[in-house]
Amino acid sequence: QVQLVESGGGLVQPGGSLRLSCAASGRIRSISTMGWYRQAPGKQRELVATITRLTITNYADSVKGRFTISRDDAKNAVYLQMNSLEPDDTAVYYCNANIAIIGGLPNLYMAYWGQGTQVTVSS
Repeated sequence: QVQLVESGGGLVQPGGSLRLSCAASGRIRSISTMGWYRQAPGKQRELVATITRLTITNYADSVKGRFTISRDDAKNAVYLQMNSLEPDDTAVYYCNANIAIIGGLPNLYMAYWGQGTQVTVSS
């Protein structure tokens, strides 16, 4: 009923930049908090950044000052601008959105995930 599709991953040299995009589609009534998570090989999935409907943002300490999360509610989209990338940023990045669907309870938000996009930082 709802699909999240990410794009923008790839290979970049240390110090470089990438911009990730994620668009939600389907029977969407409303979207509350959206965010980005990442999972490196052999590690647990971790929070990178979140943004509420009121555009209040939260970042992992490791990315503060380097990454910027934003959203476009007209497009049901969330973005992650990543600057000054480091090898430790290498991971699969997942988009997350809390969505109330058409036909469901108005205040029932469920978490949906994208399929993930690979980000590799290497020289």
